[in-house]
Amino acid sequence: MNALPKIAALLLAGSASLAWAGEPADIVRGRYLIQTGGCNDCHTPGYMQKDGHVPEAEWLTGDAVGWHGPWGTTYPANLRLLFSQMDEATWVARARLPMRPPMPSPSLRAMSDADLRAIYRYVRSLEVKGQPAPAYVPPGGKVATPYLDLTPKNLPPVAGR
Repeated sequence: MNALPKIAALLLAGSASLAWAGEPADIVRGRYLIQTGGCNDCHTPGYMQKDGHVPEAEWLTGDAVGWHGPWGTTYPANLRLLFSQMDEATWVARARLPMRPPMPSPSLRAMSDADLRAIYRYVRSLEVKGQPAPAYVPPGGKVATPYLDLTPKNLPPVAGR
């Protein structure tokens, strides 16, 4: 039996894991969680509009496009700046708290501490750059930036409410 095809298949299968060879496993894991968790969709300017084709050097720098709804208007934080101002334990504790929409707080709370630490370590491995996101605008406040309106309209009643 010729072992060469099996060896070649194993080498090809393992080549993806070599993409970030030399980086600590938790940073590689953090990058993966950022990519698959949709963090860039909001926290990286233009990420959704460019179908994810934004250089990693620009990831997670926040956005001045707001998300408007009954809660007011929120802005995706510049995670590079935010994480540079807190330690890992503070991040893990903060990730467990409710946050304003559209931040998927239940998804963060469902993550293990190890996953949250990996996210923190990945973000901290990036150069600190960019500006702070605009401040939260409470309901009825004047919004001076572009925003996406997530105000529910004409929703059918929900059973049990």
